Amino acid sequence: MSSAIPMTVLTGYLGSGKTTLLKRLLNDPAMAGTAVIINEFGEVGLDDALIEKTDEDAVLLPSGCVCCTVRGDLVQVLAKLHKQSMWGEIPPMRRVVLETTGLADPTPIVHTLMTDESVYRIYQLDGVVTTVDAEHGLKQLDEQFEPAKQIAIADRIILTKTDLAKPGDLERLEARVRALNRAGEMLRVVKGDVAPARLFGLGAHEPAISGADA
Repeated sequence: MSSAIPMTVLTGYLGSGKTTLLKRLLNDPAMAGTAVIINEFGEVGLDDALIEKTDEDAVLLPSGCVCCTVRGDLVQVLAKLHKQSMWGEIPPMRRVVLETTGLADPTPIVHTLMTDESVYRIYQLDGVVTTVDAEHGLKQLDEQFEPAKQIAIADRIILTKTDLAKPGDLERLEARVRALNRAGEMLRVVKGDVAPARLFGLGAHEPAISGADA
């Protein structure tokens, strides 16, 4: 059985509900022991939730999650997190969640996680979760190329704002999404309300090499 730390990539186009979903997850006791890598603390609205600052780039939340910001190279951030966990500077890590920017193509990130030896000897990609705006998703797919890339690589697709979608739009959006990604499971979600168990423990990606030393 692998001792690698499971890692989830959370992606989705601008305004698609990544932040709302992440805030709900961060408040869930089931997420204790999760390290969350984000771009800026302010984007997730964590200021009022901070109870301890571990260093200039990391904070410990009441739920037992650790949030840290990306400053520079992702591989270096992951190495630093692992050292902090091993040295007891942060709680032991059970999993890592990496939130990408709304305009990011997650493919290079996934490639790095699966092919960089310093990463895959410690972490294992568990799955890619993509949020899709049910209210504006059809228009975004017509006008932008990023949402299609984010959907295509997803192992789990979260249709957000499903309560705001116009009649018939949700079904049309689901058909568009399925045309881009036939394998990823789709979930309809309102205000980021989804159980962590639906997003984590997917085991969707095999380790880059078999029998790698932990």
